[in-house]
Amino acid sequence: MTIIQSVKELENLYGEPSENSLRKVANHITPEYRKWIESSPFCALCTVGPDGADASPRGDIGQVVIELDEKTLAIPDRHGNNRLDSLRNIVNDGRVALMLLTPNSTIVTRVNGRGEISVAPDFLDRFTVKGKPPKSIILIHVEEVYFQCSRAVMRAGLWKQDQWPDIDSLPTMGQILAAQSNNEIDGDAVDQAWPERAKQGLW
Repeated sequence: MTIIQSVKELENLYGEPSENSLRKVANHITPEYRKWIESSPFCALCTVGPDGADASPRGDIGQVVIELDEKTLAIPDRHGNNRLDSLRNIVNDGRVALMLLTPNSTIVTRVNGRGEISVAPDFLDRFTVKGKPPKSIILIHVEEVYFQCSRAVMRAGLWKQDQWPDIDSLPTMGQILAAQSNNEIDGDAVDQAWPERAKQGLW
Protein backbone atom coordinates (compact mmCIF):
# COMPACT_ATOMS: atom_id res chain seq x y z
CA MET A 1 0.00 0.00 0.00
CA THR A 2 1.40 3.38 -1.04
CA ILE A 3 0.63 6.24 1.36
CA ILE A 4 0.85 9.96 0.58
CA GLN A 5 3.46 11.42 2.94
CA SER A 6 3.36 15.14 2.17
CA VAL A 7 1.08 17.93 1.06
CA LYS A 8 3.33 18.41 -1.98
CA GLU A 9 2.72 14.82 -3.10
CA LEU A 10 -1.00 15.36 -2.64
CA GLU A 11 -1.02 18.56 -4.69
CA ASN A 12 1.01 16.91 -7.44
CA LEU A 13 -1.49 14.06 -7.59
CA TYR A 14 -4.59 16.27 -7.92
CA GLY A 15 -3.29 19.39 -9.64
CA GLU A 16 -4.37 22.99 -9.21
CA PRO A 17 -7.88 23.88 -8.00
CA SER A 18 -10.15 25.55 -10.55
CA GLU A 19 -10.71 29.30 -10.43
CA ASN A 20 -14.39 28.75 -9.65
CA SER A 21 -13.55 26.64 -6.60
CA LEU A 22 -11.52 29.53 -5.20
CA ARG A 23 -13.76 32.42 -6.24
CA LYS A 24 -16.87 30.89 -4.64
CA VAL A 25 -15.54 31.45 -1.10
CA ALA A 26 -16.93 34.39 0.91
CA ASN A 27 -15.81 35.55 4.36
CA HIS A 28 -19.35 36.48 5.39
CA ILE A 29 -22.92 35.49 4.61
CA THR A 30 -23.78 37.01 1.25
CA PRO A 31 -27.39 37.46 0.03
CA GLU A 32 -26.97 34.41 -2.18
CA TYR A 33 -25.57 32.17 0.53
CA ARG A 34 -28.18 33.46 2.96
CA LYS A 35 -30.94 31.90 0.84
CA TRP A 36 -29.22 28.52 0.86
CA ILE A 37 -28.64 28.60 4.61
CA GLU A 38 -32.29 29.47 5.16
CA SER A 39 -33.35 26.54 2.97
CA SER A 40 -31.53 23.90 5.03
CA PRO A 41 -33.30 22.01 7.85
CA PHE A 42 -30.33 19.67 8.41
CA CYS A 43 -26.58 19.94 8.80
CA ALA A 44 -23.53 18.15 10.12
CA LEU A 45 -21.67 20.08 12.83
CA CYS A 46 -17.97 19.23 12.81
CA THR A 47 -15.69 20.08 15.72
CA VAL A 48 -12.15 19.37 16.90
CA GLY A 49 -10.96 18.76 20.44
CA PRO A 50 -8.21 17.16 22.51
CA ASP A 51 -9.75 13.71 22.09
CA GLY A 52 -10.18 14.00 18.32
CA ALA A 53 -12.76 15.19 15.81
CA ASP A 54 -16.55 14.85 15.95
CA ALA A 55 -19.37 15.19 13.43
CA SER A 56 -22.86 15.58 14.86
CA PRO A 57 -26.18 15.70 12.96
CA ARG A 58 -28.36 18.74 13.65
CA GLY A 59 -31.91 19.29 12.42
CA ASP A 60 -34.79 21.66 13.10
CA ILE A 61 -38.11 22.86 11.75
CA GLY A 62 -37.69 24.93 8.60
CA GLN A 63 -34.04 25.86 9.05
CA VAL A 64 -31.42 24.42 11.32
CA VAL A 65 -28.99 27.37 11.38
CA ILE A 66 -30.19 30.92 12.03
CA GLU A 67 -28.32 34.03 10.92
CA LEU A 68 -27.82 36.68 13.60
CA ASP A 69 -25.76 38.92 11.33
CA GLU A 70 -23.59 38.45 8.24
CA LYS A 71 -20.72 37.11 10.35
CA THR A 72 -22.61 35.15 13.00
CA LEU A 73 -24.82 32.04 12.91
CA ALA A 74 -26.71 30.33 15.72
CA ILE A 75 -27.71 26.71 16.26
CA PRO A 76 -30.11 26.04 19.15
CA ASP A 77 -28.93 22.91 20.97
CA ARG A 78 -32.12 20.88 21.29
CA HIS A 79 -32.82 17.80 23.40
CA GLY A 80 -30.31 15.01 22.78
CA ASN A 81 -28.37 12.20 24.42
CA ASN A 82 -26.18 14.44 26.61
CA ARG A 83 -22.91 12.97 25.33
CA LEU A 84 -21.83 16.59 24.67
CA ASP A 85 -19.07 15.55 22.25
CA SER A 86 -19.44 18.61 20.02
CA LEU A 87 -20.02 21.03 22.87
CA ARG A 88 -16.96 19.82 24.79
CA ASN A 89 -14.87 20.29 21.66
CA ILE A 90 -16.16 23.82 21.12
CA VAL A 91 -15.35 24.79 24.71
CA ASN A 92 -11.85 23.32 24.39
CA ASP A 93 -10.96 24.38 20.86
CA GLY A 94 -13.56 26.45 19.02
CA ARG A 95 -12.87 25.38 15.43
CA VAL A 96 -16.13 24.39 13.75
CA ALA A 97 -17.39 23.49 10.30
CA LEU A 98 -20.92 23.04 8.99
CA MET A 99 -22.18 21.01 6.05
CA LEU A 100 -25.77 22.02 5.28
CA LEU A 101 -28.11 19.98 3.09
CA THR A 102 -31.12 21.32 1.26
CA PRO A 103 -33.73 18.67 0.42
CA ASN A 104 -34.14 17.89 -3.29
CA SER A 105 -30.98 19.85 -4.18
CA THR A 106 -27.48 18.70 -5.03
CA ILE A 107 -26.00 21.91 -3.63
CA VAL A 108 -24.23 21.53 -0.27
CA THR A 109 -23.48 24.70 1.70
CA ARG A 110 -20.36 24.76 3.85
CA VAL A 111 -19.34 27.12 6.64
CA ASN A 112 -16.04 27.26 8.53
CA GLY A 113 -15.44 29.40 11.58
CA ARG A 114 -15.09 29.62 15.34
CA GLY A 115 -17.71 28.49 17.79
CA GLU A 116 -18.74 29.36 21.31
CA ILE A 117 -21.64 28.39 23.52
CA SER A 118 -24.13 30.90 24.93
CA VAL A 119 -26.70 30.41 27.67
CA ALA A 120 -27.91 34.01 27.62
CA PRO A 121 -31.58 33.97 28.71
CA ASP A 122 -32.73 36.21 25.85
CA PHE A 123 -31.15 33.81 23.33
CA LEU A 124 -32.75 30.77 24.93
CA ASP A 125 -36.14 32.51 24.95
CA ARG A 126 -35.76 33.55 21.31
CA PHE A 127 -35.31 29.94 20.18
CA THR A 128 -38.00 28.34 22.34
CA VAL A 129 -40.15 25.82 20.43
CA LYS A 130 -43.37 24.30 21.75
CA GLY A 131 -42.69 25.93 25.11
CA LYS A 132 -39.26 24.31 25.45
CA PRO A 133 -36.11 26.43 25.23
CA PRO A 134 -32.83 24.86 24.09
CA LYS A 135 -30.23 24.07 26.74
CA SER A 136 -27.74 26.36 24.99
CA ILE A 137 -27.03 28.17 21.74
CA ILE A 138 -24.01 27.38 19.58
CA LEU A 139 -22.72 30.62 18.07
CA ILE A 140 -20.58 30.34 14.95
CA HIS A 141 -18.41 33.27 13.91
CA VAL A 142 -18.13 32.85 10.15
CA GLU A 143 -14.71 32.81 8.50
CA GLU A 144 -15.64 31.07 5.24
CA VAL A 145 -18.86 30.15 3.46
CA TYR A 146 -19.09 28.45 0.10
CA PHE A 147 -21.01 25.86 -1.89
CA GLN A 148 -19.68 22.35 -2.41
CA CYS A 149 -19.48 20.68 -5.81
CA SER A 150 -22.72 18.78 -6.52
CA ARG A 151 -21.02 15.57 -7.63
CA ALA A 152 -21.10 13.83 -4.23
CA VAL A 153 -24.87 14.19 -3.82
CA MET A 154 -25.41 13.29 -7.48
CA ARG A 155 -23.30 10.14 -7.16
CA ALA A 156 -25.11 9.15 -3.96
CA GLY A 157 -28.56 9.64 -5.49
CA LEU A 158 -29.44 11.05 -2.10
CA TRP A 159 -32.93 12.26 -3.02
CA LYS A 160 -33.78 9.49 -5.49
CA GLN A 161 -36.19 7.18 -3.72
CA ASP A 162 -35.54 4.29 -6.08
CA GLN A 163 -31.91 4.28 -4.86
CA TRP A 164 -32.75 4.27 -1.17
CA PRO A 165 -31.76 1.15 0.81
CA ASP A 166 -34.29 -1.28 2.26
CA ILE A 167 -34.19 0.03 5.82
CA ASP A 168 -36.20 -2.94 7.09
CA SER A 169 -33.16 -5.10 6.33
CA LEU A 170 -30.86 -2.94 8.49
CA PRO A 171 -30.24 -3.45 12.24
CA THR A 172 -32.45 -1.33 14.49
CA MET A 173 -31.15 0.88 17.28
CA GLY A 174 -32.34 -1.71 19.78
CA GLN A 175 -30.56 -4.55 17.99
CA ILE A 176 -27.32 -2.54 17.94
CA LEU A 177 -27.62 -1.74 21.66
CA ALA A 178 -28.36 -5.38 22.47
CA ALA A 179 -25.29 -6.51 20.53
CA GLN A 180 -23.05 -3.85 22.08
CA SER A 181 -24.21 -4.74 25.61
CA ASN A 182 -24.13 -8.54 25.18
CA ASN A 183 -27.93 -8.47 25.53
CA GLU A 184 -27.85 -6.68 28.87
CA ILE A 185 -30.04 -4.07 27.18
CA ASP A 186 -33.41 -5.32 25.94
CA GLY A 187 -33.27 -4.26 22.29
CA ASP A 188 -36.91 -5.08 21.57
CA ALA A 189 -38.03 -2.87 24.47
CA VAL A 190 -35.85 -0.02 23.18
CA ASP A 191 -37.36 -0.26 19.69
CA GLN A 192 -40.91 -0.44 20.98
CA ALA A 193 -40.47 2.58 23.26
CA TRP A 194 -38.45 4.71 20.86
CA PRO A 195 -41.20 6.25 18.64
CA GLU A 196 -43.09 7.73 21.59
CA ARG A 197 -39.88 8.62 23.44
CA ALA A 198 -38.60 10.47 20.39
CA LYS A 199 -41.90 12.26 19.92
CA GLN A 200 -41.91 13.47 23.52
CA GLY A 201 -38.26 14.49 23.50
CA LEU A 202 -37.86 16.32 20.19
CA TRP A 203 -37.58 19.69 21.92
